Amino acid sequence: MEQTYNKRQKGKLLLQILIPILITQFGMFSMSFFDTMMSGRFSPNDLAGVAIGSSIWVAVFSGLSGILLAVTPIVSQLIGGKKANEVAFNVIQAIYLSIVIALTVIISGLFLLNPLLNMMSLEDEVRRIAMDYLTALSFGILPLFVYNVLRSFIDALGKTRVSMLITLSALPINVFFNYVLIFGKLGLPELGGVGAGFASTITYWLIMGIAFFVTSRHYPFSSFQLFKTVHRISLKKWKEILLIGVPIGFSIFFETSIFSAVTLLMSVFDTITIASYQAAVNFASFLYMVPLSISMALTILVGFEVGAGRLKDAKEYSWIGVSLGVMMAIFCGLILLIFRFEIASFYTTDARVLELTAHFLLFALFFQLSDAIQAPIQGALRGYKDVNMTLMMSLISYWVIGLPVGYMLAMHTSLGPVGYWIGLISGLAVGALTLSMRLIYIQKQKFKQLKQI
Repeated sequence: MEQTYNKRQKGKLLLQILIPILITQFGMFSMSFFDTMMSGRFSPNDLAGVAIGSSIWVAVFSGLSGILLAVTPIVSQLIGGKKANEVAFNVIQAIYLSIVIALTVIISGLFLLNPLLNMMSLEDEVRRIAMDYLTALSFGILPLFVYNVLRSFIDALGKTRVSMLITLSALPINVFFNYVLIFGKLGLPELGGVGAGFASTITYWLIMGIAFFVTSRHYPFSSFQLFKTVHRISLKKWKEILLIGVPIGFSIFFETSIFSAVTLLMSVFDTITIASYQAAVNFASFLYMVPLSISMALTILVGFEVGAGRLKDAKEYSWIGVSLGVMMAIFCGLILLIFRFEIASFYTTDARVLELTAHFLLFALFFQLSDAIQAPIQGALRGYKDVNMTLMMSLISYWVIGLPVGYMLAMHTSLGPVGYWIGLISGLAVGALTLSMRLIYIQKQKFKQLKQI
């Protein structure tokens, strides 16, 4: 990534970095996807319980691990600015911070999880499954957070194929343990949806171990000698990481937690509706891995170009990424439209859940276009280290506009649960528009600053 490319070459380089990230994201999300899908094959109660537990977990994990995504722009700008000697210290401090964040999540869960689930009008069995699933999953939080730091370091060097291989090597093991623990194979008891939580925990420890081995033994990662020196904790460096990472993490949290909030509000409906909504959201989130992956690729490329002072290249990468996102959204939307009943059948064999899930998937189609714009733009802005305004825009578009509109339509009109989908779509559309304006503004400001130098 040391030279200037034309637009066609930039598109090719973006794809080279993007495709492994996309496969990695699908692989990571597939663990939640298979948890939900395979639990649904066990029973509708297990589908509802695991889906609710998963939606809570994804919101918490996405937001807090998002803080650790600060490693990517920090490292990519250090590499672009020829400051490779500072990389190891930054990564190790991020690992220390990830351990503290993980322990905070675990301790907080001991006090907050029961009250949160009690706020939902859930059937006793569904609530028990959700609680036990999250408890089983909690044993894998620490290794997963540490892995995310190492993955951000690997990706920042442009070696996204390595992250892909680590994730793909672990995915079959996750599916195997899901099968064994959920359905009680090889002489083990049937754990239902709770078994999916234990399967994910085993997988998280595995990928952390592989990432440690790769970064310490294989070039180019080994050249940074991450673990050669035992660095002292640097609160100053933690502050730097948090100043970039907290807005990133909370921005992601505001987006992902909106689905958890809707889940809580939808608990007034019956289990069939909850299960159908969760299945549809699960697949919509699966498709979201496409624009999210483009976002992560743009953070790497834009951050590198900004660090090297090539603002024109950074701008071109940004809009190439958005264009690619829109094209992929059209493709994914067609898949949803044509195969929505087949997709719904992945989650359930219950005729009522299948019908309602297929209906909800029609609304997920409209998610795709807004996501295709706002997610890549967020990634580009992170490459510029512009994160605070993105945080405010996410808060307003999802929680000030999206959720209230959805609540009003769902609870005060005949739309029912469909109203929440319309509200969420409205929030996404506002986010896409405001973030587009922000990116244009930041790019103009960077060019002005360059001219003044």
